[in-house]
Amino acid sequence: MKLSYFLIPTMAIVMMSCEDHDFKPLPVIDNGSDESPTPDDEYVVKNPDALYNGIILPAQWPPNRNYSSDIRKGMTPAEYWDKPTVIYATAGRQMFVDDFLIRSTTMRRVYHYPEVHNQPVLAPDKSWETSANGKSQFAAPFSDGVWYDELDGKFKMWYMAADDATCYAESSDGITWTKPELDVYAGTNIIRKGSVRDASSIWIDKTDTEARYKMFEVCGGSGKWAYQYLTSTDGIHWRDRQATSGSVADRSTVFYSPFRDVWAWSMRHNVRVNKSDPYTIRARDYMEHTDPVAGNKAANANLNSFWFGTWPAEQTWAQNVSNDGAPGIYNHDAMPYESIMLGFFSVWQGPENDVCNQLGMIKRNQIVVGYSRDGGYSWQRDDMNPFIAINESAGSYLGGNLQSAIGSPIIVGDKLYFYFSARRMENKTEVTTTGLATMRRDGFASMSGSGLIVTDRLLCEGSTLWLNARIGKSLKIEILDSKGNELTQFTTELHPSDDCAIKVCDGLAETIKNKAISIRFTATDCDIYSFWIGDADGKSRGYTAGGGPGLNSSGIDQ
Repeated sequence: MKLSYFLIPTMAIVMMSCEDHDFKPLPVIDNGSDESPTPDDEYVVKNPDALYNGIILPAQWPPNRNYSSDIRKGMTPAEYWDKPTVIYATAGRQMFVDDFLIRSTTMRRVYHYPEVHNQPVLAPDKSWETSANGKSQFAAPFSDGVWYDELDGKFKMWYMAADDATCYAESSDGITWTKPELDVYAGTNIIRKGSVRDASSIWIDKTDTEARYKMFEVCGGSGKWAYQYLTSTDGIHWRDRQATSGSVADRSTVFYSPFRDVWAWSMRHNVRVNKSDPYTIRARDYMEHTDPVAGNKAANANLNSFWFGTWPAEQTWAQNVSNDGAPGIYNHDAMPYESIMLGFFSVWQGPENDVCNQLGMIKRNQIVVGYSRDGGYSWQRDDMNPFIAINESAGSYLGGNLQSAIGSPIIVGDKLYFYFSARRMENKTEVTTTGLATMRRDGFASMSGSGLIVTDRLLCEGSTLWLNARIGKSLKIEILDSKGNELTQFTTELHPSDDCAIKVCDGLAETIKNKAISIRFTATDCDIYSFWIGDADGKSRGYTAGGGPGLNSSGIDQ
């Protein structure tokens, strides 16, 4: 039996299994009691077999899933691991995107969505961004990558152009972009062409100086799709590492999970569940490896590595267009942000390509988000509303086929920048551009209204408690020991404010060292997004996704 942590009371050693914790919907506080059944003077020692947050994964990982029974089932984290009895909250901002942190509450969770810029930030205006037949114009990431490179102090974009070219653009502010003339293909910003490409995944690996830029390109053409793996020291000149994968489908991508130090291949699979079905269902296969070269060679989309199809709630969502196998998961990208993995699901809602061609329309792909606490395998998806939605109004660049860009979000002060591709029809020409959506830092979800939140037991490190919140009237914050007793010296009452980094109290380090604590929030008209215990400078020690101006070049907020 694996252990999530060790309890060391004064005179004895007691071992508690994570199996003792029931992963059920949150109870509602009705009496204000926060008593916790744990001994006095409880000390916590991290279990070396646990993940960064205390989760213990089963011996079989990744799990085995069956496509025929799971294709329309989605997944929930509770299927694969138990919630830890003590949560390690030592790295990153702790966000209320799900119930993981909460023992009890009377507040409600509200999901939030970014504001989409009215016009694209990058559009096709070069000859090589219009196809030879004139039927399409393309200047946008098809996953590809949009990052902030702290070493150069620039926003960098790798994007798909017409006729299978990959191009590079850069910006000082993330809004106004230039397409520099490079020496790869003289007089252009093209960095790669010559292969029939589809999706590409470009990562800035901030831990690898020899191969800092990594590209996993799906190329080869219909029936011949495979990943090619390339690396670069400057993001412009690329070396093919001769590590071709097995067979995959076109819209396949790769992500890196620093929480488990693995590369993960997110492979599209068009699944025909029954031989008699007239359609296939867009789903995903999964493979992981610690080494990108060996992993890329081993990648092969097959149903033995089936991952997920659509979630049940997705299949009844009001705006779905019923057509053949819709809805389906057209694509899935993932990024590490603070203490979680963010998942970006391009959800296909029909119609099929032949119908689109016949009607001269764009397929309905909208971007929906999910959250993972086990490093990017199992996903909590309670909100099926589009995070970035199509707009079918005449003249909108958001006509359809929205696709996420790897690297998002980029952290710009108190805002998050999300880049994506969007398509529209202009007469008979399909035009693909790059859009930008922005939202509050940590702003995916808030615990809102008036009432109480009591966290589960947490192991924290640091001297200072910080908060990201809108405080409408008042917010009282109490630190509780392992028995639920208030540590009165840290109790703080906050008055109206709205800030992404509110300093609550300090001097915590020695009192909470190696001890389980809880935090109680008593709110009146508030939106609480996240909290973290860090140092006096407010650094969270979490992951910074695609980077950002003024952030540490390590990719960690430190």
